Amino acid sequence: MKKTSKIFSLLVMGISVFGLVSCNNDDNDDPIIVTPVGEAKVVSGKITTNTTWTANNQYLLSGFVYVESGVTLTIEPGTVIKGDKPTKGSLIIQPGAKIMAEGTADAPIVFTSNQAKGQRAAGDWGGLIILGKAPVNKPNAVVEGENVSTFGGTDAADNSGSLKYVRIEFAGIAFETDKEINGLTFGGVGSGTTIDYVQVSYSGDDSFEWFGGTVNAKHLIAYRGLDDDFDTDNGYNGMVQYGLILRDPAVADQAGDSNGFESDNDGSGSTATPQTAAKFANITMAMADGTVNGKFASALRIRRNSAVSAYNSVFTGAWPRTGLRVENDLTIANFTNGTMQMQGVVLALSGTQSAGAVEGITQEAFLASNAKNAIMAQADLKLATGFNSITATPSVLPQTGSPLLTGGTTLPAGFEANTYVGAFSTTNWTEKWANFDPQNTDYELEK
Repeated sequence: MKKTSKIFSLLVMGISVFGLVSCNNDDNDDPIIVTPVGEAKVVSGKITTNTTWTANNQYLLSGFVYVESGVTLTIEPGTVIKGDKPTKGSLIIQPGAKIMAEGTADAPIVFTSNQAKGQRAAGDWGGLIILGKAPVNKPNAVVEGENVSTFGGTDAADNSGSLKYVRIEFAGIAFETDKEINGLTFGGVGSGTTIDYVQVSYSGDDSFEWFGGTVNAKHLIAYRGLDDDFDTDNGYNGMVQYGLILRDPAVADQAGDSNGFESDNDGSGSTATPQTAAKFANITMAMADGTVNGKFASALRIRRNSAVSAYNSVFTGAWPRTGLRVENDLTIANFTNGTMQMQGVVLALSGTQSAGAVEGITQEAFLASNAKNAIMAQADLKLATGFNSITATPSVLPQTGSPLLTGGTTLPAGFEANTYVGAFSTTNWTEKWANFDPQNTDYELEK
């Protein structure tokens, strides 16, 4: 096919050009396609030069959009980026590239569906994928579904940029059977990357998934996703502090089962290194009231030789199988020998669990006095009415006298010091920037 390139220049509509035109996305030498449409810009192909997306425009991702190695994509506060449904629009930050998406509490950056208000659904577009050069325990690792982009390396401090005050809504479309892109996917992302104040809502697969890497994160929200909320694989070794998970009891993954945490060392449960040994602290997991879909399983499912740890976190809801599920001998040994830690963890489940509150390890081991773990009734938490609401903004702060305010353990080095359990003490860090009703938010351009 003949290829042509030219610079667009429009004077009236305020539309600036930031790329060249290509008609063959498979040619690595071809740059990005940008088609100005009014005040919207359709983006496809490859971003090969440093580029800034501005808040006065909107951007529509058509197909796989790649930020190439050595290139920085900067996104201004308040910018809205939409994913095209027919072409399964997705944004992929390649190893060696950077995304600098730093919104503010008053002007968050939003990645969302291109469907009209009231007609949006999980899986309307692909999602955001960030890839880096930090260690993973899987050779020749490639992105699920896309099956082309590789990730991972030896640079634990690799820097893929920054996400701050960012919302990702209605992503997670299936590219192959059982191979969906998540709301936000990390592949071999290094600790030089900043992830803070990020909400993933209505993901058609996992809300957040980490494949290896060492990236740390704070202030994450997983809201009404389909499959797992925090999924860790292939040697992920970062630290995540302050996370809110809120589930719709009617919505679970019919292809498998849905858990709050799901963690594997790798798909076969091998002893490959680095071992998945991420640390999570100050997590609040809640399930809204209502009849629970039979495809839900456990609040935490840790298996396949994972050594993921949780501290000062509370897990509530009518999880039908169990609260904490530790599977297979290697994973149980990780708990027994202290490689995996559960400290300051509260299980406050409602309904009936077919395998009990704790599975795989004994309840006595979980409740060891030095761990400061607890199993209690949900009502004993003294949470506000509406703490698990999915019909209004949730009331996330514990009430006066709640055992969550003082019941935590001393956190490992690297976390912000505190001794409360869950994501919140007296400050609601979701205010202003988070959105618990993206279905009815007007994202149309102002004319």
